[in-house]
Amino acid sequence: MAVKESNEAQLRDRIATVEGRIRDAARQAGRDPAEVTIVAVTKGATIDQVRLAVAAGLRDFGENRVQEWLIKESAIGPGQRWHLIGHLQTNKVRYLSRGIAVLHSLDRPGILAPVDARWRAWSGAAAQRGEPLPYALLQVNVAGESSKGGFAPAEVPAVVAGLVDRAGAGVPVRGLMTIAPYVDDAEQVRWVFAALRQLRDEVEASTGARLPQLSMGMSGDYAVAVQEGATMVRVGTAIFGPRS
Repeated sequence: MAVKESNEAQLRDRIATVEGRIRDAARQAGRDPAEVTIVAVTKGATIDQVRLAVAAGLRDFGENRVQEWLIKESAIGPGQRWHLIGHLQTNKVRYLSRGIAVLHSLDRPGILAPVDARWRAWSGAAAQRGEPLPYALLQVNVAGESSKGGFAPAEVPAVVAGLVDRAGAGVPVRGLMTIAPYVDDAEQVRWVFAALRQLRDEVEASTGARLPQLSMGMSGDYAVAVQEGATMVRVGTAIFGPRS
């Protein structure tokens, strides 16, 4: 019991630290901290750790792999919003209708049609049940790293315009997502987050699309991302500790 209480106290302290840094960063930028959603990344976290995070008040959780999400979602039960934040293989698209709230990684042309088809059937059923409709984000490789997926910034306006122009398109894209390069000093990647925000503004102006969500910032750089306009930060290690 003492070990569990110690683990819970540590996790609550970490969450409080993350929330405090987000509040400070948002206020420095003249933003409302309530505009920022913490997506607790459960990659490498145990089911017990996720349960403790739920008990501490977190509701949004992100997984990189479909298989891990299915295991944890089943074990934790209803009441949470699950985000799929990793690369989605085409043969895993069929699992989307199992309850993903946000897909962060529409990262290539070939995934758009399969996701669109699944979304049509899924959103219709969800609407009939009175459930909140899921949505997706386009992943953008702002820094042009060969090791990361995502659309090049120059491709994004045409992709968004194509989705807007398709009447009754199944997949609603409501924002952009990026992964900044891993650096020791978050100030070195501030330009990545600023560039994504600027790209979003330009695409909204040119296409008429509404893209309110910016998923950017992880454990090492989320405060800078919030200052630059992030509405979702994907935080794992800063909440759950180093991955085992």
